Amino acid sequence: MIKEACVESFEKALEAQNKGANRIELCENLAVGGTTPSYGTVKICLEKLNIPIFPMVRARGGNFNYSKDEIEIMKEDIKLFKKIGVKGIVLGCLTNDNKIDLETTKELVDLAYPMEVTFHKAIDEISNPLDYIDALIDIGIKRILTSGGKATALEGKDLINDMIRKSNKKLKIVVAGKVTKENLSELSSLISSDEFHGKQIV
Repeated sequence: MIKEACVESFEKALEAQNKGANRIELCENLAVGGTTPSYGTVKICLEKLNIPIFPMVRARGGNFNYSKDEIEIMKEDIKLFKKIGVKGIVLGCLTNDNKIDLETTKELVDLAYPMEVTFHKAIDEISNPLDYIDALIDIGIKRILTSGGKATALEGKDLINDMIRKSNKKLKIVVAGKVTKENLSELSSLISSDEFHGKQIV
């Protein structure tokens, strides 16, 4: 099982690694759901940790419908992270009517290659995530981070399992939504994923 710890500093990333996390989602501003961490934080995490670091690429908090300038900012961050050897990044773009912006997402995935791209919980904002699984596979998304459209993974477990079945092992579904070290074994018995994500996962 992969335990991905969501943290917003080098110190928290190191602590999570020492407690048994297998991967770090590195953000700033978790109070607004996470934004892109600084270059310095990412670089020091890469140098000092021995587990993969997946930085969030998100220009601001709020919704996931970005302006052209915000997309340009995100592209510059992607180029920088690729240059310093980041293994994967986490992002998600929606249209202003709450559909997945496949065109922009594909642009970012293509730019990021060969970094792995996780489509984050922006997918929980849309009404029909199952309809997008094949399209996300086609544009090269490697993982989807989701709580099944609910506040918690436990509440969203049925949709998460449907997404896992629909993805047919062509991408990973990473289970999120109040996943903690206390409820991890229960959730892993109810949801057939081997990747779990949370702020208190270790």
